[in-house]
Amino acid sequence: MRTMKFLLPFALLAGAAGLLANPASAPQASLRDAAQGRFLIGAAINKNVIFETDPASVAIVNKNFSAIAPENCMKWEWIHPTPKGYDFEIADRYVDFGTKHKLFILGHTLMWHYQIPDWVFKNEDGTEKTREQLLAELREHIRTVVGRYKGRVTGWDVVNEAAADNGGLNLDRPWYKILGEEGILEAFRVAHETDPDAELYYNDFCVWLPAKQKTVIELVAKIRAAGLRIDGVGLQEHITTASPSIAEMEGVLEAFERAKIPVMITELDMSVLPRPDNYTGADIARASANSAEYDPYRNGLPDAKQQELTDHYKALFELYRKHASNIKRINFWGVTDSDTWLDNWPIPGRRDYPLLFDRDHKPKPAYFAVIQALSQPSKASQ
Repeated sequence: MRTMKFLLPFALLAGAAGLLANPASAPQASLRDAAQGRFLIGAAINKNVIFETDPASVAIVNKNFSAIAPENCMKWEWIHPTPKGYDFEIADRYVDFGTKHKLFILGHTLMWHYQIPDWVFKNEDGTEKTREQLLAELREHIRTVVGRYKGRVTGWDVVNEAAADNGGLNLDRPWYKILGEEGILEAFRVAHETDPDAELYYNDFCVWLPAKQKTVIELVAKIRAAGLRIDGVGLQEHITTASPSIAEMEGVLEAFERAKIPVMITELDMSVLPRPDNYTGADIARASANSAEYDPYRNGLPDAKQQELTDHYKALFELYRKHASNIKRINFWGVTDSDTWLDNWPIPGRRDYPLLFDRDHKPKPAYFAVIQALSQPSKASQ
């Protein structure tokens, strides 16, 4: 694979925490430039970026990213809130934004059990919809949404988080309780029929868990065996500086390489905060009460934690560089710390620091460490 070399005279690491002495003096390279020739690099964007009412974040996107994902505006509850009613205002503007700025445009997501109205699964009298009714709802939704953006959205997260952490499907969720694997296959079939040129993906978190990883790989094999299109698997990677380890994450990449399944890193952020029960997943149903114990950096991130974040991001992107031949795209879940969902999950009202740009839209030391990691020659060229 072609590699790009950038001669970046980064400032020497200084001080007890080893932070970059003067990041502002570093050359004006960008994430997009450093990743060029390996994979696309992008971010999930919110309404303020989509409508360009946050010009500082728009500038970050334009300089650093080659791809975008919609944080919320294409999820079912936003785009299809009532049985006969669609609301395309924000989604239209999202696609317009990507087109205007010449970005890879991701559609997210067509089949998920969260952020979806109850009417999808239940009749007016409260009874559960039948298999035939639910398949009809799924087909109509996909044909309408994918059809509206045919030829403009580059790829779709067709199915999101179908696999259980302990293996098998999430059979306690209505999609899989009622439809099982049939619904997943039908979602991929209808999406491809509606836009044959769009790339199609499966997306999930905690794929480093062995039983879940096995289920996802087997699911891809079943989709392929049915003669359906699937272009890769999205690994969400809502991680912390403590878990999973770099070795665990490399094991995931190697497993998908062996299975000949391309991957995307789709929802990357790195929490520095402790979590109740040391939970390392991304199930949005989990929530806990806030306390000082779980919100220790309310007034700013200490130098030692800033260095920990920097070091872990550097190691992570060195891993991505090593396995770049099977990684198609890396998307951060957000642009700056000011709009991270982790301020409100799994504990609402905290202050987290998981991204490469701070709340003042300034690049953090981790930003320069990531550029440095990506700017080295790939292993194959050494």
